[in-house]
Amino acid sequence: MTTESEGPVYGLLGRTLGHSYSPKIHALFGAYEYRLFEVEPEDVEEFVLHGDYAGINVTIPYKETVMPLCDELSGAARAIGCVNTLVRRPDGTIYGDNTDYYGFSYLVDRAGVDLRGRKALVLGAGGASKTVCAVLRDRGVREIAVVSRNLLGSGFNTIEDHYDADIIVNTTPVGMYPNCPDSVIDLEPFTRVGEMRGGHRDGLYAVLDVVYNPAVTGVLAQAEKLGVPCAGGLSMLVAQAKRASEVFRGACIDDACMERVLARVAADMRNIVLIGMPGGGKTTIGKLLAERLGRTFVDVDELILQAAGKPIAEIFEQDGEKAFRRYETDVTQQVCRESGLVIACGGGVVTRPRNYDLLHQNSTVVLLRRPLELLACDGRPVSLSKGVAELERQRGRIYEAWADIAVENDATPDVAVQRIVAAFADGAEREEVEVRG
Repeated sequence: MTTESEGPVYGLLGRTLGHSYSPKIHALFGAYEYRLFEVEPEDVEEFVLHGDYAGINVTIPYKETVMPLCDELSGAARAIGCVNTLVRRPDGTIYGDNTDYYGFSYLVDRAGVDLRGRKALVLGAGGASKTVCAVLRDRGVREIAVVSRNLLGSGFNTIEDHYDADIIVNTTPVGMYPNCPDSVIDLEPFTRVGEMRGGHRDGLYAVLDVVYNPAVTGVLAQAEKLGVPCAGGLSMLVAQAKRASEVFRGACIDDACMERVLARVAADMRNIVLIGMPGGGKTTIGKLLAERLGRTFVDVDELILQAAGKPIAEIFEQDGEKAFRRYETDVTQQVCRESGLVIACGGGVVTRPRNYDLLHQNSTVVLLRRPLELLACDGRPVSLSKGVAELERQRGRIYEAWADIAVENDATPDVAVQRIVAAFADGAEREEVEVRG
């Protein structure tokens, strides 16, 4: 099933792992080989007992499956009832641990969430849910309600019983890449509860999601809009990987190193999306920026042309602007769920509110501000029909509201690229694991 290796092999066991950032994270923690092991359910036992590995992490859907295959369990694994880290000892026996407990604890601490005395609603009943519930109990949560599709049989059909929850934690894979920005739940009813109890609002206090890709899942995007503090799962992923690396190698890694790894992975995951007026240089600057950063460049207008099979001007002429905007949203959804790209958007991407969530789910949005007299209008149907001054009047405030970073593009493209790079170096980029709201 696996090939022999000269040195110890570590890795991640799961069924579908194309989205995983674990190899990148473990490479930053130490110089050891870390592979992805995609194994079908019927082969899991054979792999765990006889596979070529020194230590592995375990993810969906095998965290409970591997537990009875262990010769010894840590106290945390035994108490929680699931395992996400296996170590093959020199005598061939298998030791099972749960480093997700450490990871979720770190997420809670880093987000500054005070769990004491609150009611928590946990979505999902798998291995991640068990770990989250253990942390919640140990942190003094007053009440825990676990709701899952499997337990209820037909969706979240008793969710209204828990509209008084203070904290919601999503432990399901709903909303995970590539099925983003799907959301597991509608948060709005939880924010309508306004009674006071125990010194805090008897409504939503925080929303946490163990999913880390995309950075802003559908449920987190809604929490942001509702003004509810929220945090995604990247800090949990990095923290549990740090603890797993310690278990694998019997070495200690300090928290400062973990924060550096977290910052590096967060930056690498984020797309850089360029928005701004038509003719503002997004494509030219995007190509230069991608080359400078060693990233892949994607032009949304070019993808629209490929999808429609005809030039943009013909789409407007033959099908109308509404048809073009539908193409634009479809392409934006496809490309912005990816990671680590430089993406140039058309000037009108901000005209459809839905595109806001698509752009921000895994990206830092950069506004290129260019003086109106320098904008190019040739071949741009909307600029020619409405005029750049009218477009700027209609869209200017939206550009500013959607942008995480704004950069002046009033000189050469190289200068604009330098300004973008400097803005990121100055820490202007949002961190997806930071509590927002």
